[in-house]
Amino acid sequence: MSLNFYGGVNEIGGNKILVDNKDSSNSDDKNISSLFLDFGMSFSKAGDYFSEFLQPRKLNGIMDFVELGLLPKIKGIYREDYLKHCGLECSKEPSVDGVLLSHAHMDHCAYIHHLREDIPIFMRKESEIILSVLEETGKSSFGEIMSLKKSFHYVPKKRGEGYKKLTGKEAKVERNIVSIDPYSPFDINGFKVTSIPVDHSLPGSSAYFLESDDEAIVYSGDIRFHGRNKSFSDKFVSKSYKFNPTIMICEGTRINENSKGNEEDIETKAVNLIKDYNGLVFVNYPIRDLDRLITFYNVAKDTDRILAINSKQAYMLKLLEDEKGIENDKYPKLSDSNIVVYFPRKKQGLISGEHYVCYDGDWKTLDSCDLELKSDYDIWEREFLEGDNVINYTDLQEEPQKYIFRCDFFELNQLIDINPENGLYIHSATEPFNEEMEIDFKRVENWLNHFNLLPIHHMHVSGHGSGNEILAMIREINPEKLYPIHTENIESFDILKDEGIEVIHPNLSF
Repeated sequence: MSLNFYGGVNEIGGNKILVDNKDSSNSDDKNISSLFLDFGMSFSKAGDYFSEFLQPRKLNGIMDFVELGLLPKIKGIYREDYLKHCGLECSKEPSVDGVLLSHAHMDHCAYIHHLREDIPIFMRKESEIILSVLEETGKSSFGEIMSLKKSFHYVPKKRGEGYKKLTGKEAKVERNIVSIDPYSPFDINGFKVTSIPVDHSLPGSSAYFLESDDEAIVYSGDIRFHGRNKSFSDKFVSKSYKFNPTIMICEGTRINENSKGNEEDIETKAVNLIKDYNGLVFVNYPIRDLDRLITFYNVAKDTDRILAINSKQAYMLKLLEDEKGIENDKYPKLSDSNIVVYFPRKKQGLISGEHYVCYDGDWKTLDSCDLELKSDYDIWEREFLEGDNVINYTDLQEEPQKYIFRCDFFELNQLIDINPENGLYIHSATEPFNEEMEIDFKRVENWLNHFNLLPIHHMHVSGHGSGNEILAMIREINPEKLYPIHTENIESFDILKDEGIEVIHPNLSF
């Protein structure tokens, strides 16, 4: 057994851990199984070289990433179109047997985009839904996780001479996505693998057990013990102890922090702030954090308000609601009277009925011509326009006391249309922790100051366990060897050395 770390070492995120299980009885040392635990993006390392306006070049395939140490130089794992475009050899067969995805945060899954489509990606159904929504609704140049589109491919034109770029459905290639059920062991070429649900800040988060003849590995993924699914994490600890692991690979994002708090604390604080307020309430929380959506849905009910979400989050709720076989009854339904879908003006800005287009030689409103409103919106979001629970900025202007409006960084321009007379702004997301985030947050403050929405009311609890919780978890599981990852304070785990646990500081393998 060997572990190779290509990310997550002395940094938060970027997990890419290759587990090789070799047959010691075979003279040529042939691999029985080779698996990646996550294949994520390192935000800190990528931020050393790239920014919003300086990005890796797609024309160079994986080479910009490899050159800067963002992707490992491993044969047999990368997509054919990127390799051959750069004149590189592409193996006939993949050199790894799969990727075990712990959850759908970009620091754990973003670089799946670069992998060949025949490598199986194992994940829970909730992660499939979240990633499908992000892929369909996003516009990232490197966002092909659930499927990929062949790049640098040309085909003969149907009429006339010459070639055209391969696009649309003809260019789309489905990945080998394998849905896995919690607590149900399955085999991957010599490994017995089990997905164990854990509490984190988005649905479908999973730890993993990997078992071979020689080793029993526990991989924590990202975990906490203060969310709405605390029981998942408690059960993980209990099962991990019984699993009797020889190796534990454990996250330590907050190993030096012991702050407390949970979603119910946010509810109480928000209700007390809002209950006697008559203006519009703005709240920013992560779009994939459906625990936090439940929190502000409850706040809306307790303060006689309605939570206004955007179409992306509505799409996510709809797919979760339609999916059978997962625990989806805890999320609010789109038909709920305390949920509405906010649609901003797009393209021609027709949704308010107050703007004009030149139609058949005359300037007319939408109501006085034959244009369809849905043409202003993407195909995936048009179905929500037909519902009875759709609002726009005029509704927020007319009855501001009626709503809690989810408004993230990319929706701050809606303030120009809404033009609130007064309002409360709640920041319910991670505080800025690097220079780029601090610059973005300064922009937020500029917007809020312009519309007299200061001060910012901070209400957040982390998606990661505190130091005391993480250390208590490891002590109870009691592995023989511990590899701390996903942390900038790896030395804080060394206290466990005096308790019979061999703490190994991993090194990057490239």
